[in-house]
Amino acid sequence: MRLLLDTCTFLWLVAGSKELSSDAKALFSDPANEVLLSSASVWEIVVKNRLGKLPLPDTAERFIIGNRKAHGIDPLPIDEESALQLSKLPDFHSDPFDRMLVCQAVVHALTILTPDEMVRRYPIRTMW
Repeated sequence: MRLLLDTCTFLWLVAGSKELSSDAKALFSDPANEVLLSSASVWEIVVKNRLGKLPLPDTAERFIIGNRKAHGIDPLPIDEESALQLSKLPDFHSDPFDRMLVCQAVVHALTILTPDEMVRRYPIRTMW
């Protein structure tokens, strides 16, 4: 299975947070699954860190890349097809970062690992 991490899921995974469901932990830990972090999530973390809403123990660049590599998570760039998918997406969710994750899930047939009920309203596969 190809899993796309929601931003909060990535942050909880690297922090070992109790917020992470046991199913999410198992899916993430299964070596048969490919785990991806979107450039949209990277963008979101950097923006929130710069605004002072998300303190990090290191620079955003070192924190994101270091943790992504340490946990065997592959990067997923934002491609043109995913960006164009935005015009077809219903307005269930107003968060632009989450909307891009949904678009990437549609275009690349990914399962989003997310607790976000608004994301789950879209016609995509989600797990938690």
